[in-house]
Amino acid sequence: MSALTDVTPAAPRTARPGPALGAGARVLLRQHRWALWLMVALALVWIAVVVGFTLWAGHVNDAFEASPCTTTVTDRVCDGRWQEFDLALSVRQKVLGYAGLCVTVMPGLVAAFVAGPMIAREFESGTYKLSWTQSVSPVHWLLARLAVPAALLVAGVSVLSAVFAWARARTEGLYPVNRFGDAAFGALGTAPVAYALLGLALGAPAGLLARRTVPATSMAVLATAAVAMALNRVRGRLWPLNTQTSTGSNPPQTPEGTWLVETGRLTGGGGRLPLDTCWEAGSGADRCLADRGVTGYYVDYHPVSHFWPLQLTETGILLVLAAAATALAFRVLRRYHA
Repeated sequence: MSALTDVTPAAPRTARPGPALGAGARVLLRQHRWALWLMVALALVWIAVVVGFTLWAGHVNDAFEASPCTTTVTDRVCDGRWQEFDLALSVRQKVLGYAGLCVTVMPGLVAAFVAGPMIAREFESGTYKLSWTQSVSPVHWLLARLAVPAALLVAGVSVLSAVFAWARARTEGLYPVNRFGDAAFGALGTAPVAYALLGLALGAPAGLLARRTVPATSMAVLATAAVAMALNRVRGRLWPLNTQTSTGSNPPQTPEGTWLVETGRLTGGGGRLPLDTCWEAGSGADRCLADRGVTGYYVDYHPVSHFWPLQLTETGILLVLAAAATALAFRVLRRYHA
């Protein structure tokens, strides 16, 4: 008599879910790996230049301060050391200015890349159809193209901003880099990350709407530049200004490192007039000013303590715009391409 063996039937296989976001991320990184390596290389060059010139200028500065030379000594040895000292600090200031400019224009490059090569080119060539027929939904397809660059940008731009802040902090004294300058402000604090995310977010709807590389790239760059220019114009008004006034012929003195937003003439009744009031009167300027009731000057400015309130306010505006652009991209995707 043969033994009977109970065989439990295997449970039916369930259909495997479609590719997760991680699979889409891997595909995206593989597709654009050369662009990623190029960006990493450029970032490393940028860091090497900023750190190298900062350390070099700091070494020259320390050597000059340790020597018996001062700016008032005029012998041959000290003249040579002074020229080297002046050149090093001047070059450092220019290098940091260009470095900050590179960070401020980066969002436009991000927008151009996302709108053109990353999204519009897939519609132009038709390769998006292959992804959408491989169990990848259009929403997951777009999500991968936004989430992966966003993570890389937050990490990379944070490092660049930290390096720039470290270098700028060593420019106090001769040839300083003002934190409120257009290039420096856009490379410090939280604003660089927010601008980069805005460029990413604006690139998505541009690529989805244009679906051709060149028009999409142009649209994204123009939109990013328009936002940056608008915020640059109103930045001084994003936080309440401090005001100082003076009487007589000299403007009021403000603390060192402040951002002078507006300077003008002040009348006895508290009215404000442009700084160049009565300049055309020549030798009769005093009489002209007296006729207009001018008694002194006013200065609207932001002290150093306003740096972070301005940064955080501008960052909040940028993140709101980025969120709106991202929502628009998914709406366009669902309406025209779902």
